[in-house]
Order: sequence, then C-alpha cells, then structure tokens
Amino acid sequence: MADKSVPRPGHFLPGGDGVKDGEPGSRPGGGGSTPLPAPTPRLSGDAPEAAPLLRGTRIEPKRVTLSGTRLGSPPPDDAAAAAYKAVFNPDPIPFVPKKRSKTLVAAIVVIALLVVGGGVAFATKVLSSYDDFVANPMGSPSVRPSDGHDTVEPAAKPTPDADVVKQNPLYGAGKMPVVKCQEPAYRPTSKENVRSYYTALIACMDKAWEPIVTKAGFEFRSPRLIVFDEGEETACGVQNKVAVYCPDDQGGSVTMPWQDLMDDYPKNKAAARVEMAQALGFVYGAHVENLTGVVEASQNLRDTAANKAGQLEMERRAALQAYCLGAVFFGSAKASFPLRGELLRQWNRSIPLKGDEHSGDKVRDHGSATSLTRWMNQGFATTDPGACNTFVAASATVS
Repeated sequence: MADKSVPRPGHFLPGGDGVKDGEPGSRPGGGGSTPLPAPTPRLSGDAPEAAPLLRGTRIEPKRVTLSGTRLGSPPPDDAAAAAYKAVFNPDPIPFVPKKRSKTLVAAIVVIALLVVGGGVAFATKVLSSYDDFVANPMGSPSVRPSDGHDTVEPAAKPTPDADVVKQNPLYGAGKMPVVKCQEPAYRPTSKENVRSYYTALIACMDKAWEPIVTKAGFEFRSPRLIVFDEGEETACGVQNKVAVYCPDDQGGSVTMPWQDLMDDYPKNKAAARVEMAQALGFVYGAHVENLTGVVEASQNLRDTAANKAGQLEMERRAALQAYCLGAVFFGSAKASFPLRGELLRQWNRSIPLKGDEHSGDKVRDHGSATSLTRWMNQGFATTDPGACNTFVAASATVS
C-alpha cells in the first residue's frame, strides 16, 4: 500500500496546500507564509522601510543611533537637574536669631520669683504642721483627707415636734378676712352632683386659706378630691361612710362619701347640706395642718406617748384643731354662704352629735360633744387660726 502524501509546509495556512520550494514567498527549507511586519519604531528618525524578502536572504533595516548621554555634569540651565536638587538636595535653612522683648524677660523673672516664694511659704507651712503633728500626734491635721464626697452641713436645725404643734407660725398669721363664697347650688341627688359641690367649695377654701398659709411661710397646695363608693379602695385605703383626710405625694387627699347623703337629703334637706359643709370643713382643716407640718409632728408625738391615753389625747388635739380650722372658714363666709335660719340651727344641732360618745366604736380619738362644741364655736366666732391652738390647751378642754 503506497504511503499517503504528507501535507506540505503551510498546508494549514490560508492558501491551501502550502508553497512549493523555489516559489516566491517560500523560505529555505519550505513554507510559504508571509511574515508579520516588524512593529513601528517609536525612536526618533524616519521608520525604516519594510525589508523586502529575497530568496534565502533578508535585507537588514537601517540602524538608528541614539544621541546624548547621562554621564557628566548637566548644563547649568537644565530644569530637570534643578528640580532634582530642590527635592533631594535642598539648600540648608539659615538660622536667624530672634530678639526677645525686655518686658517679656522681666515678666518671666517676676513669675519665677513668685513661684519660688510660694513654694518656700508652702514648705514652711507644711513643715510647721509636721512639727505640730510630731509634738501632738493626736491633734487634727491641718489638711483633712477627702474620700471624694463633700460633706453637706444642714442649713438649720430641725424644729422639735413639740414646737411645731405649739408654736406654729400659722397661729400668728392673723384672722381670715371676710370670704365671699356662696353655698354651691348642687344638691346631693347623684354622685356627680356631690362631686361638683365639693369641687366648688374646695375652690372657695383654697382662695381663703392660701394667703394665710403662705404668710405663715409654708407652700400652699390644693388637696386632691376623691368621691368614693361604699367600701371602695382609695389612695387612703378602704372607705366606709365617713370623710377622711390622708397625706400623700400630691400634698393630701380628701376622700368624701356620697351614697348616705342621697338617702338623707329627702328626709332633711337642711341637715344634709350642713353635713356636706361640716364634713369638708373638717378634712380641709386637716389639710391645713398637713401643709403647716402639724399632722406629721402630732403623729410623731403620739408615737412617743407613754401610754394609750396619751396617744388618744394627742389624736383628739389634732382632730379638734381641724374642726376649729374648718369653722374659721365658715365664720368668715357666714354672710355669703349663708349660715342662718334653719341652716344655722341644723349647724349648731349637728356639732355635739359628732362627739365620741355618739360614735359606734366609742373610741375617744376626736373629742367629746362638749369639746367639739367649744372649739368649733371658738373658730366660728373669732375667724382666727390662732384661736385653734389645741396643743397648748388644758387636757380638760380636749377631752
């Protein structure tokens, strides 16, 4: 079997089966592809013409010779050499001594002398303190150690509780001026009516008491009103039937009932109206005591009483004073409220009925009928808070 012909050189190049030896474009040893031209020279001078190919030889292109050299010193006006020198070999910065002001020199000398003199004085003081300590090691050091907390001394000594209740500035604030305050027109026929009645009457009492409390040197705040349902839990605890005052963070709360008033009003309208006024007068009087510190001081004195009888007497003194302060307001407002006619008769009739002997538990903590009558009539007639100082009264008058 005859061997297949071998592909000629250049067979796989464009043009077919290659170029035969001896044909134009062939290379020695075969192959007829045209070589790629050399890249265009980027040096100075004209680009050499492409060397024509002849069979078996190549004409070399014209050589280009570079001119110039980097050896030796650059010319004086060479910009590149000047830039190089400015960056890598700059001229040294000359030292120019500055002249100092004679005034500045004198000031520096004076300050130095002061510092040295102060140091000598400090050293003398420390050494003197040290000598004193050596002579008396138990003495107090001149410089006290600090633990980082400044000791704050109280501005003044607290007033003893006995002085608060017996010598309170409230007693010297003077009489309450005439109060123009009409009886609120709301009648106890609903809870909202009762609330509106007490809200209006508290506003009148605030206007009457604020100047007196402020004149006595205390901050005035109106009490918060709570109208409760029977057995309701309030800020003053569970409430049942009676008006109660309790101090709290808001300055004090008056808690007032309303349901029994609705039952009593159809039976005796004048008595129900008086009951509303007297009940609020009592708890507002306790509020005045609270604003002036009497409530807290009397409680402290009660807690330190020697026995139960002493505790109850202190409670009666505080309660009778609250009733008296309430009567001070109504005595000042008697012309406009008005307490006259049937309303005044019911007023006088209801006072002794509030005595401890008429209470269900018979606890003697608010005062007897006789004591209540004495102190309420005294406040109503004088309209002077100073006439209500039960804490300096004889025990017989606060029974």
